[in-house]
Amino acid sequence: MEIDTGTNELLCVVKDGVALITLNRPEARNAMSDRLTPALRTQIKERGDDPNVGALLITGAGTAFCSGGDVKGMGDRSSKKDMGYDERVADLRWRQANLTGALIAVRKPTIAALPGAAAGAGLAIALACDIRIAARSAFVSTGYARVGLSGDYGIAWLLTRAVGSVRARELMFTAERVDSERCERIGLVNRIVDDAKLQDEAFAFAKSLAEGPRVALRNMKDNLDDALHVDYATALHREAERLVQASRTADHKEAVRAFVEKRKPVFTGR
Repeated sequence: MEIDTGTNELLCVVKDGVALITLNRPEARNAMSDRLTPALRTQIKERGDDPNVGALLITGAGTAFCSGGDVKGMGDRSSKKDMGYDERVADLRWRQANLTGALIAVRKPTIAALPGAAAGAGLAIALACDIRIAARSAFVSTGYARVGLSGDYGIAWLLTRAVGSVRARELMFTAERVDSERCERIGLVNRIVDDAKLQDEAFAFAKSLAEGPRVALRNMKDNLDDALHVDYATALHREAERLVQASRTADHKEAVRAFVEKRKPVFTGR
């Protein structure tokens, strides 16, 4: 099912329980824009809440994932020029909370498929996803130092949790280009696939997660998020609650039957 996003700069199709969201400005390496970015915020929220969707897969058209902000337009944003300091801070906070913040909040598996460059805020979007799959020719860069900016959309927080503080500082300060093999080696991406196979393999992976036990997966995300913020005793307490909750689902009962009958379980998300 094709979703009307309100702009051709963002495409969305729901198929086999997967919401495939495609940034569609290939001529600008899928840089964020005043049309693409609001549509992306809307689709993250709506598909995250959509009962027909079990996983979100975000990718870019052409040979890039997302090159971040549109640098060419940074010096000529009349709407921002008229804002005072406090107004601009409030505006950016809102935009961040409703993009990468909303992506982090989705309680379904989220996957980024990188056909090429993921830079600046584009890298932050990829890092806000649970899983990153990269084409062999893909690369990433924090990018901010090159344009005299310090970072936004949670890039420092996300990067530090992905690769650790020491490596995150190196990547932020240098804005160096990191190829796919090094990305995999240091934990920026989960796996690399041949360029020609990226979209098919990423979709197959997303579909396999969408077909999974949705309550259990949601609870897993809560447990994994807690692991970054709470002490061990609190984590144990919350894990117990969530496991008992999952044990009462139809999907758990189906999984047990399938195990006994030596077949693949068919989950319904209940």
